[in-house]
Amino acid sequence: MCCRILLMMSCVLVLLAGTDRGEAQSRSFRMSVPDTLVASGFLKHLLPRFSLKNSIRIELVAADAEAELQLSAVNIGRPVFSGLGETWFLETRDTGNDLVVRFTDWLASDVGRRTIETFKTETGAVFVAAVAEAEDTGPIEVTGDIVQGEKLAVIHCGRCHMVNEATRLSTIGSSPSFAVMRSFADWQARFEAFFALNPHPSFTIIDGVTEPFDEARPPPMVPVELTLTDLEAILAFVTQIPPADLGAPIQYQ
Repeated sequence: MCCRILLMMSCVLVLLAGTDRGEAQSRSFRMSVPDTLVASGFLKHLLPRFSLKNSIRIELVAADAEAELQLSAVNIGRPVFSGLGETWFLETRDTGNDLVVRFTDWLASDVGRRTIETFKTETGAVFVAAVAEAEDTGPIEVTGDIVQGEKLAVIHCGRCHMVNEATRLSTIGSSPSFAVMRSFADWQARFEAFFALNPHPSFTIIDGVTEPFDEARPPPMVPVELTLTDLEAILAFVTQIPPADLGAPIQYQ
């Protein structure tokens, strides 16, 4: 009798161990990613931080491999970040997978967005979290002063970004040009809310919108001070800029 009981207990323990292994293995999913993004080192920064907090492992597979989630520069799915001259989109292929939903929600959260934007290289940050998509209300109605918008953009934005040909030699090389940003899928939301996107909050004041700077923590550079009318003028100017032709993603043999 004792032998039979011991044998039964051993079988139960084996089954339980197998179940634990199966549950551990199920805490993962596959994501297809182009080689160019893998080579950038960005995913080595991003994915471990998600996995550490959520105990979910993401297995990277080739761009053409079967996967529950696809990350690519093809405009399918929703934009999650911009970098390497592209806007990157996530397409969910397994909509019933809770682990995939956890990851996509994390990317859109404040923590996920900060994680995306803290990736650094020798030239500075190269990835920017996507702004929440605005509702499509049709063609943009230009109400601002386009000429004044260009002048304001040159004065305030031309310190870092190439606004037009006149600012080509006075910009920071790691900052995308207006033409490049104009090619992003979320360009309108990005320009409308630029003052809330890093690093702008540390030196930008929008009259009647943002809080004044803390006297104990002055801005690190001459502040950018604009009104809502100024923002409308800059946006009107940006709508007239042809999007940069970034070409097709690089293909590796």
